[in-house]
Amino acid sequence: MSTDDTSVPADRPTEEITVTVNGETVTTEVEPRHKLSDFLREHLGLRGVRVGCEHGVCGACTVLMDGDAVKSCLSYAVQADGAELETVEGLADDGSLHPIQQSFHEEHALQCGFCTSGFVMATKELLNENPDPDDEEIREGLADNICRCTGYQNIYEAVNRAADRMEDE
Repeated sequence: MSTDDTSVPADRPTEEITVTVNGETVTTEVEPRHKLSDFLREHLGLRGVRVGCEHGVCGACTVLMDGDAVKSCLSYAVQADGAELETVEGLADDGSLHPIQQSFHEEHALQCGFCTSGFVMATKELLNENPDPDDEEIREGLADNICRCTGYQNIYEAVNRAADRMEDE
């Protein structure tokens, strides 16, 4: 993870924040107006955080903040000060895909891939809160995310497979 903050012009005010991202603690200066999605992508190099609509509608920028799914394009980096953040990059363990990632792969739920990281993180929150959701609960749990490829059926099947896989672990 890069912590290069040279993109902050010297004449602009900054605030120091400390966040834990995917288990790694980072302290850096950010402009108060800097969005969390931009901080994660530009400062930390976490390109799995996608910015689609920048209005919080599409969910491609979804990350977990203290375990709750948030739209990082609607949050400021300073709001994350002291928080624990998890992005899609933090799911794999030593090169082994997380059960949710593996299930998305096996069920062909990746589509074009742009929205996938947001769906994966929304699925993680859903399964953390409800390890055995029914089909309606899955639809409700992922309702804040949009797949422009309209591959919803495969995504729902991936969530079911991930729930089964995580239950067996």
